[in-house]
Amino acid sequence: MQDKYLQLNDIGAYKISFNLSNYVWDIVVGWDYFSKDTVGKQWARAMDSISANIAEGFGRYTKKDKINFYRYSFGSLKESLDWTQKAKIRKLITDEQYSYVMKELDKMPRELNYLIKFTNEKLTM
Repeated sequence: MQDKYLQLNDIGAYKISFNLSNYVWDIVVGWDYFSKDTVGKQWARAMDSISANIAEGFGRYTKKDKINFYRYSFGSLKESLDWTQKAKIRKLITDEQYSYVMKELDKMPRELNYLIKFTNEKLTM
């Protein structure tokens, strides 16, 4: 039997953040120009950055490099929380959209910490 190598799409943190970034994109594209240009671009970029940093870390060679990028995802996560709050307060998203985004973002710290722990324990260099 051949060993199965870990793929990017096997990583929970990546799957959640990738899907969430597309959910946010679908919301933002429907906004008016001003909302899109101020909150929308920043929110979409912050959300995109979570999964993008996980992907970049996954592609790095050393454990230290990988974990650095996984940690960058935490910063993007915090930024995404801020933009989500602003979108709600400024009445750009519905209560249902807000609840869904927050529920998914709430999963991310545990998923990212697991990914960092897994990388630390399983990789040798």
